[in-house]
Amino acid sequence: MTQQLGLFNHFTHKANLKQTRYGWLRLTPAYSVHLVEDILDDALSGDAIVLDPFCGTGTTALVCAERGIPCTTTDINPFLLWLTATKTQSYSTKDLTDFMSASEKVIDSVTHNTVNEIWTPPIHQLEKWWDHETLHTLGNIMHVIHDMKDTYSSKTLDILKIAFCRVLIIHSSASFNHQSMSFKKHTNRSIFDKAVDNIKITWEAAVESIYDAAHTEIRTQPGVHLCDAKQLSALLPHNHYTHVITSPPYPNRMSYIRELRPYMYWLGYLKDGREAGELDWQAIGGTWGIATSNTGKWSPPTTRPIPYAQFPEILGGIATKSDILSRYVHKYFYDMVDHISELLVVTKSGGSINYIVGNSKFYDIIIPTEEVFAALFKASGFVDINIKPIRKRTSKKELYEYIVSARKV
Repeated sequence: MTQQLGLFNHFTHKANLKQTRYGWLRLTPAYSVHLVEDILDDALSGDAIVLDPFCGTGTTALVCAERGIPCTTTDINPFLLWLTATKTQSYSTKDLTDFMSASEKVIDSVTHNTVNEIWTPPIHQLEKWWDHETLHTLGNIMHVIHDMKDTYSSKTLDILKIAFCRVLIIHSSASFNHQSMSFKKHTNRSIFDKAVDNIKITWEAAVESIYDAAHTEIRTQPGVHLCDAKQLSALLPHNHYTHVITSPPYPNRMSYIRELRPYMYWLGYLKDGREAGELDWQAIGGTWGIATSNTGKWSPPTTRPIPYAQFPEILGGIATKSDILSRYVHKYFYDMVDHISELLVVTKSGGSINYIVGNSKFYDIIIPTEEVFAALFKASGFVDINIKPIRKRTSKKELYEYIVSARKV
């Protein structure tokens, strides 16, 4: 398998960093543009209509938009929908000229400290994320952007906010490289090392990169909709989509809110921790804040078992270490059963399914996510089910990423 997986090294988020708009904002839940392109090359015909029910960073939607392929993408997280819509938007010469003009005003304000007020978000323990000087400069920038709402179009302001998101995360003290978020300790700056100077450099680099990429052609605007993946048929047309290409939350991800919090608070998509927990509870595979206590109280209906023979054994093994994690894994796949049954309604007869998933490990228990998904598709009535390994995911030798494919009869 190692030799085979070596062929797919470009199927990671790293392949997106220099790919036009794909690298506008780096988020952990991202898969490679090359992977989507290869699936499209292998599967699509002239009358293709694509669905991505877990839009994430908008990779599937953007590939389709650039190729002129009709696509609908949905998510339960409004920030991810905003990011996808912004990345797949067509920008006129005026939009981009205004973007450069607005960004210069931001730099002028920051350099000369002409704003008497700053705007900062209600993030718990805000001082852990940014030191005082950095926070003041970021708050200055956001106040300027807010003041521009009557001067520039929403398109211009949206890409300005992309630049802001790039800057705020680069200068954050948070580390997202582990399930338990950690923070670097603030260090005292020298008199020659000012936050405003560092942020100015980062801002100018982000603006230049975004400006260049925003000139790329968008041939077809995707549909971007707020929708629970467990209720697709309530919003989307039935028997309609010829191809589904997506990457759902992985069982070990636990929470996307955790890593999206700084963006969502700064851009106004969250107001407090309870809102974050409520959104995570509604999502598949979320347990942040109140979602954790809700998971601890959740029990599945006994009349709807997960159709995978080894599933009770997996849950039992996890439960010996943690009852709440066992319930979390159970609810994750229970929600996926509902999602896949909805998928059957909106997919066209003969339509293909391509799910990019990763297996997971809780303690010493491996969850073969790819096999469970294959079993769920089969139980729902899909046929021609196939599991294809893509790549090794982390330093842990047991963890891999796969494409699980299927077809609706």
